[in-house]
Amino acid sequence: MSKIAEIINKARAADRISAREIFETVFDDFFELHGDRQFMDDEAVVGGIARFEGQAVTVIGIQKGKNLEENLATNFGQPSPNGYRKALRLMKQAEKFGRPVITFVNTAGAYPGIEAEERGQGEAIARNLLEMSDLSVPVLTFITGEGGSGGALALAVANKVYILENAVYSVLSPEGFATILWKDGSRRDEAAELMKMTSDKLFESGVVDGVIAEDNLEENLKTAIRENLVELSGMSSEELEKQRYERFRKY
Repeated sequence: MSKIAEIINKARAADRISAREIFETVFDDFFELHGDRQFMDDEAVVGGIARFEGQAVTVIGIQKGKNLEENLATNFGQPSPNGYRKALRLMKQAEKFGRPVITFVNTAGAYPGIEAEERGQGEAIARNLLEMSDLSVPVLTFITGEGGSGGALALAVANKVYILENAVYSVLSPEGFATILWKDGSRRDEAAELMKMTSDKLFESGVVDGVIAEDNLEENLKTAIRENLVELSGMSSEELEKQRYERFRKY
């Protein structure tokens, strides 16, 4: 098996660390909040208020299941419009109370079903991109497994974006890329090489700000969060918005 095939398989593994596990091990006093205040609660997106070394923060993550029952409940980690609207509600609440926002992304992409389109999937994603770019509080994102397409970016318009060493981040799946380019989804690994979607290539190109080693992952995440909260909390609202804007404009 090629190295890139190994990385893709690790990124998609059923035992990959989940958002809930991160909330339980990295943060204290996590209090979950539910619903988008419009239609329903989406279990693919989990979020709420927590403490990080005594500081109140808002944490939001895309949740995948460890088994079939959990995956059906979370729609295999593919958020609906309601999930994105719940995430935005929590981010705006964080802005109101001056809490930093920390997001954890692991999704192949937004749910593509007809009911999601009927409820405005495209608008929900676009709204998150717009609103996140203007948040007046620090925003920090970690790509923990797959980061696929706009479904991932809708929770990743951040001042700093980090990726776990065996995670991937791209505009679409390598299978989708191969199917579009060569009409052959079996050329996945070749497509993945061309897409430069692995952590080392993403760091080289400046798409991510750092790579998190997965040995001693809990402590490595804490270190990254601690250092970035110190840096970003020293910036004014205007500086945070400008830095976020310039970060994404350079692409």
